Amino acid sequence: MKQNMPPTAAEPDRRLLDDLDSGFAQRVAQVGDARVAYRCGGGTGPTVVLLHGISSGAASWLPCASLLAAHARVIAWDAPGYGDSSPLAQAQPLAADYAQRLDGLLAALGVEPALVVGHSLGALMAAAYVATARRLPARLLLLSVAQGYGAAGKEAQAGAVARQRLEALAALGVEGLAQRGPARLLSEAADAGAQAWVRWNMRRLNPDGYRQAVAMLCGDDIDAYLARRPPQVPTQIACGGRDVVTTPPACAALAERFGLPFSLIPDAGHACYIDQAAATARLIRAALPAGG
Repeated sequence: MKQNMPPTAAEPDRRLLDDLDSGFAQRVAQVGDARVAYRCGGGTGPTVVLLHGISSGAASWLPCASLLAAHARVIAWDAPGYGDSSPLAQAQPLAADYAQRLDGLLAALGVEPALVVGHSLGALMAAAYVATARRLPARLLLLSVAQGYGAAGKEAQAGAVARQRLEALAALGVEGLAQRGPARLLSEAADAGAQAWVRWNMRRLNPDGYRQAVAMLCGDDIDAYLARRPPQVPTQIACGGRDVVTTPPACAALAERFGLPFSLIPDAGHACYIDQAAATARLIRAALPAGG
């Protein structure tokens, strides 16, 4: 009931934004003719690469990345068309096109990742990266996986999802999407700070980059990439226990299809790394290669 709803906050705590500037500051790399914005935190140790989903950006990882900083070097990118990152040339890109840009970024930085973590649509990008990359990670972790609607037989569903997302963007604008975001991306118990952080990050969406990402979501399929993943890259899947977007049964079914380990993050909604940052950080640390 209304009296039991958690309080709301208009903006994130100032200290969070200060931490973003000081400990997870934006940098920009040149990859061919494209710019790729990314954030880097932590120090020595294995490199963890974090890939955000369709409604977010690199900065959204801050609460989780801060908990990883003592254990790893953390790199989170703004995907093409997000933040200050150049969009892709294709009007309807595939996950492999995002993966190619990521491969270029890591080559420019001279990074060989110990672990790539993809969340939601970032999980589809991560799977494509492992299937196609020159610089394979030691391990792969997929969180609350957006599986895509590009497989044969899903044409009607793909069209419906694309229409729904693009009509919502046209009707509500980025600000309207941001205002309704926490109700869908977080659990009902999420605190005001988490809600404010989701809204703050969603307000930074680039409409054209979002449209490209919708095209990728509706035109590609994660199964095709997971089927090509190198056997030497251990892969696991996890999902927020209260995720209503990429639900636990859907993620568990994907894991079962490919014989992959699956786990739940208790009390987490779709944006598990914001909703339950500490539990997600523990999962990421546990996924690091032994001795990393």
